[in-house]
Amino acid sequence: MEKREIKNWLTDMDGVLIHEEVALPGAKEFISTLREREIPFLVLTNNSIFTPRDLAARLESTGLPVPEENIWTSALATATFLATQSERRRAYVVGEAGLTTAMYEHGFIMTNDRPDVVVLGETRTYSIEALTQAIRLIEDGARFIATNPDVTGPSADGSIPATGAVAAMITAATGKVPYYVGKPNPVMLRKGLNKIDAHSEDSALIGDRMDTDILAGMESGLQTHLVLSGSTSREQIEQFAFRPDFIHPGIGSVVELIGA
Repeated sequence: MEKREIKNWLTDMDGVLIHEEVALPGAKEFISTLREREIPFLVLTNNSIFTPRDLAARLESTGLPVPEENIWTSALATATFLATQSERRRAYVVGEAGLTTAMYEHGFIMTNDRPDVVVLGETRTYSIEALTQAIRLIEDGARFIATNPDVTGPSADGSIPATGAVAAMITAATGKVPYYVGKPNPVMLRKGLNKIDAHSEDSALIGDRMDTDILAGMESGLQTHLVLSGSTSREQIEQFAFRPDFIHPGIGSVVELIGA
């Protein structure tokens, strides 16, 4: 395999750095090494519910000091993308603080009066009234955007429906398929690389999912590292037509590669 000098690191959060609010082995050393050496990095998540400040506090509580400017969510990627796609910046948004804050910060007006786009994100409680409004606005010509394609999310009681599942319901009602901005769409990674002024050629991505993390990294031209501490087992890799560049038992095995 061609040796690449890696100057920037992108890493998924759940299943790579933390699991059920506990830091995974090697995560603290990984973050500490990046910060001590002043190596540019981003912590990524497809979850659009929380703001970077919320997530920084969550990581801090597990012993991982990650500044909020080093956190990149599908909500931030979606707002950044739409800022280049909508001159009027009028949006009807179904989501929580992570998404609405990002949209406001990019100059969007939240409205159900002639919006350019309907933006669907994650929320703990989807309102039928809000989804009905979204369907009618899409039928009237608003473009349909969703933060991420994940169909389920975790909870203490098991899986819960997530953005992708709710988007499928809207698609069934309108016939319109949304444009998903979050992983595995390379747009999320490219916008993130722009944020830290990095290039794909000398950047790497660490993730625990083949179908989102590794696919996004591969299609964005990053070096890819799969860790087996989250959603994917070694046996499940065989189900995919593509392969990560490296496979590790966990994030701790990646620490020795930093700066190598």
